[in-house]
Parts: sequence; structure tokens; C-alpha cells
Amino acid sequence: MAKAIPKTGSRRNARLGSHKSACRIPKGVIHVQASFNNTIVTITDIRGRVISWSSAGTCEFKGTRKKTPFAAQTAAAKAIRTVVDQGMQRAEVMIKGPGLGRDAALRAIRRSGILLTFIRDVTPMPHNGCRPPKKRHV
Repeated sequence: MAKAIPKTGSRRNARLGSHKSACRIPKGVIHVQASFNNTIVTITDIRGRVISWSSAGTCEFKGTRKKTPFAAQTAAAKAIRTVVDQGMQRAEVMIKGPGLGRDAALRAIRRSGILLTFIRDVTPMPHNGCRPPKKRHV
């Protein structure tokens, strides 16, 4: 009796490749959210699907050190390192929030070698704001 030929599509015999390294992303969007307590850097493709992200908290900065510019710089560098390996060359930068890490994160993005098409500040600003509380009676 002849030996059964194993299928290459089966999980046991074929080597599974990583899908993350297979997709090449030439252009993306870098979102920097800088609050007073943390800085979050998210990198997406043009359609808005997240490719990589990092924050000062995930870079092992805890407490008051999370809000420092150095923590923001480290978070941006860590998030960008993965997408540069996937072949990203150009990016748009959206910066949101009033935090200390805004400029430091932008400096780290500039240093990474990615060509920036534009930098936009998308901090939400109230046009008229919420209704103030009623006057206090003393």
C-alpha cells in the first residue's frame, strides 16, 4: 500500500509565516495624543487600521515620570521602530492634546528617517463650551 502524501496546506507539515512582516506599508498616519499624565503614539495605515502603538506607560515609565518629554520620546521611537521595519517611508502626523510630550514625540519622529508630508494639530477646541453651573446662593 502506498504511503499517503501529506498536504502542504495542513498545519503540521507546512511552516507558518508571519503575516505582519508580509504586508508592506509605504505610507501611514502617526497619531500623537499628549495628555498631562501620559503620551500615546499610534501608527495607522491610510484607512485607519492600527499597525503599531506605544505609550509612556508601556515603556515602563510609572507615576510622574510618564508625563515627561523623555518618556514621550521613548514611546514614539518604540512605535516607529516596528513600522520602519515594515517599509514605511512617508507619514502624516496628527498631534492632539496639551501635554509636555508633544514636541519631544515630534522630534523623535523627525529623527527616525520617515519623510513627513504634513503635521497637523487636531486638539479639540470648544466653540462655546458646556453650559456653566447655576449661580451659587449664599
